[in-house]
Amino acid sequence: MTAMFVNLPVNDLERAKAFYTAVGFTLDPVRSDHNAACFVVEEDHSYVMVLLREFFQTFTDRTIGDPAVHPTASVAVFLDSRDTVDAAVAAGIAAGGTEEQPASDYGFMYQRQLIDPDGNFLDLGFVDPAALAQQSDAVAQQA
Repeated sequence: MTAMFVNLPVNDLERAKAFYTAVGFTLDPVRSDHNAACFVVEEDHSYVMVLLREFFQTFTDRTIGDPAVHPTASVAVFLDSRDTVDAAVAAGIAAGGTEEQPASDYGFMYQRQLIDPDGNFLDLGFVDPAALAQQSDAVAQQA
C-alpha cells in the first residue's frame, strides 16, 4: 500500500477543520477545497478526509448515516506519549468534541475516545513499548 485515506462525513467543514487542527492534525491545502479538507496523520501514508455530507453522498447511492446516532467506524491514531494523548483530547474538547467514555489503561496501552462535533469517533492512544514487551513475555510464559 502507498497511502490510506479515511473519509468522514461532516455537516460544517470549517468547524471540522478547526476540530482536527486543534487535535494536532496538519491541514493539507493541496488536497482540500470547498467540499473537503485533508489532514495528514502520517506524511506520505495516512490521512483523514472530512467531507461535507452532500459531497460524501456523491460517492454512493446508499443513504449516508448519521454517526452521532449510528456510529459505524472509529479512527484510531496512536501518539508518542500519554501526555500527548491527554493534550490532544483536551484540545479536541475545547474545539467542540466530547469524550463519552473514560480513558482505558491496559498497562501497555493507554487509549481515549474523542467524538468530533459531527459524532465521528477518534480514538487516540499510546503504546508503551517496554510494557508491551513485558506483556508479550508474560503471554509467552503461559503458553
